[in-house]
Amino acid sequence: MLLRLQNEILELIASGERLEATLDHLCRLIEERVPRIACSVLLVQDGLLRPLAGPKLPEYYARALDGIAIGPDVGSCGAAAYLAQPVAVQDILTDAKWAPYRHLIKPLGYRACWSSPIKKADGSVVGTFAFYYEEPRGPSRIERKLVAASIHLCTIAIERHHRAMERHRLAYHDALTGLPNRAAFDRHANQIARDGLGLILLDLDNLKFTNDTFGHRVGDELIKEVAARLHSVTEHLFRLGGDEFAIICEARDIDELRDLAASCLSLLKAPACCGGHTVLPLATAGGALCKPGVTMEVTRHQADLALYHAKDTAKGLFQAFDATVATAITSRLNAIRDVTLALAENRIVPFYQPVVDLRTGKFVGVEALCRIRRQDGSYASAAEFFEAMHDAHIASEITGRMLDKMTSDVTGWRRQGIEIGHIAINVTAADFQTGGLKERLSRFVDRVGIAPRNVIVEVTETVYLEQRANAIRDTISDLRAADFKIALDDFGTGYAALSHLLKVKVDIIKIDRSFTKLMESDSGAAAIVEGMVEIARRMDIEVIAEGVETVSHASLLREMGCILAQGYFYSKAVDARSYAELVLSMTSAARLPS
Repeated sequence: MLLRLQNEILELIASGERLEATLDHLCRLIEERVPRIACSVLLVQDGLLRPLAGPKLPEYYARALDGIAIGPDVGSCGAAAYLAQPVAVQDILTDAKWAPYRHLIKPLGYRACWSSPIKKADGSVVGTFAFYYEEPRGPSRIERKLVAASIHLCTIAIERHHRAMERHRLAYHDALTGLPNRAAFDRHANQIARDGLGLILLDLDNLKFTNDTFGHRVGDELIKEVAARLHSVTEHLFRLGGDEFAIICEARDIDELRDLAASCLSLLKAPACCGGHTVLPLATAGGALCKPGVTMEVTRHQADLALYHAKDTAKGLFQAFDATVATAITSRLNAIRDVTLALAENRIVPFYQPVVDLRTGKFVGVEALCRIRRQDGSYASAAEFFEAMHDAHIASEITGRMLDKMTSDVTGWRRQGIEIGHIAINVTAADFQTGGLKERLSRFVDRVGIAPRNVIVEVTETVYLEQRANAIRDTISDLRAADFKIALDDFGTGYAALSHLLKVKVDIIKIDRSFTKLMESDSGAAAIVEGMVEIARRMDIEVIAEGVETVSHASLLREMGCILAQGYFYSKAVDARSYAELVLSMTSAARLPS
């Protein structure tokens, strides 16, 4: 009998049958061979009893036992699990261990219960195996042999189940946070996709900064802290990998989705202590609603687009997917496609606009501006493909191509006897973050034979204020130490204040054309420009006014003490050949109007 029993159960285990079904079959085989008994198997999880098999015992009895804490006086099974040794109660009606549970078992007609612990190889108790008898008695010699064999089979089955569960956990759970992972998200999302659900994707903005600054151990602590905070407001939280989390939630409309996202982002505003360092979790979120007939894959794509858009336009906030987002993303993708093609076909062309000394009217420098030559021979300005510059790879490629073309142009001018004074190039955040900017600029000055102090690196306020990335601040300092000049472009149009100039030094500020244009008609604009010129002078920072289009603009700026300017009044941006012709023509003239 034992051999057949073992063979049948081992075959079920080997075939991968569910644990419940395997042990239920074991109980039934024993009950068929041993009259007037009921057999049961309970698991022990976190110190609690969990019914697993018991064919003869009613459902209500199993429910009553479920979740009971093990202990020395908790019936036969609870005591066997607690004491890690067999417990034989020969009369349930009189034994104190059964007093709290007597009312449950008495109607079933069982008078005795013998329970044995099921142990793993390390001795820890993972379950119990019990016989219930219809008369007061203990186990017979044959029953002891049968139970010993059954416990061995239970151990094999439970350990196999635990290994399978661990494999499942590793496959579907993130090792760092314990949250369900991307595979779990894909499986779960496809199963529950329906109208009335929403999806939020949340991305940490400063994980790379944290890793680079404090090390990956601190970064890991930050991820775990964020996971814990988010899990406090939502159960359906997934870590998709890296710095990205996903939340599936009930949401009838965008407002409900936005409210949950706001709660999540609000939770992350408080500083966190990670590995002995104080870190501020910074995150951006995008979301979308599941619509009738739309798969979760499409919803995920929409939420991804919303997140992508938010990180570029509203970092730190939530963006819901809508038609505006779709249009913006389409525009960006088109721009990326056009610029990628232009790079491949060598249609990136520098145009040059002179910088003029307002006191003399002479050219003292030039700014290189990127243009793309269209298929029809016309040129697209940077504003027309600005969206593509959000792509770090493309932005860096553009800068490299511009420096190559500028090298050729400046070398050609110098052969014609044209000295450029200073030359400015616009760079992006990507140029700072990908590294190597100083080396690229150093190669440029070596090739053309000019001093680094004659090269101006122009950055916008957006790039300048991107203090989440230490790379920008450090690279600006390194460039100035190497004698390159830093100009803050379009000053006054964004969030930069003069106080920021005390933290990260620059050499030049460029007054945006919007102020220059209004100087004649708006006394407030004139006062702002004059104030910027005076404060910059006191801080030993040069000023270049952009957008000078009339003799009145030039006169007003000169009266305010502004020395340098550029704009259509002197020349629009032109290609290298036209710029050379312009400079040579000015050489024969007395000077430009001033």
